[in-house]
Amino acid sequence: MSDNSALGRRYLELLEARDWDAWTALLADDVVYDMPQTRELINGRASFLEFNQTYPGEWHLTPKVVIADDERAVVWFDWRMDDEAGESQTFLEIDAGRITRVTDFWPEAYDPPKRAVSVERY
Repeated sequence: MSDNSALGRRYLELLEARDWDAWTALLADDVVYDMPQTRELINGRASFLEFNQTYPGEWHLTPKVVIADDERAVVWFDWRMDDEAGESQTFLEIDAGRITRVTDFWPEAYDPPKRAVSVERY
């Protein structure tokens, strides 16, 4: 398992555990979070943390497969939120051991829920 493979798995496991201090330590200060299906973009570690801490519902994430090279990792995972479940993929861009960009692909495009944090739409 490459270091980035372990980093990808740890990213999701810490997110599931809501271990915010350990999770944010994996992120670059200027990390970018992109959700193509809702055309939302979040810039910066503090905003990304707040987004996850305030995300509505009781959500759970379980990594299934992690594929990585020297600059990125892809995590295929199962998700569950309240009565819904499915599979998704997270693409991580990594530089010097820190995650610089996260792109989440959910099963289908949807209108985003009302957010507790400011999110840029594109």
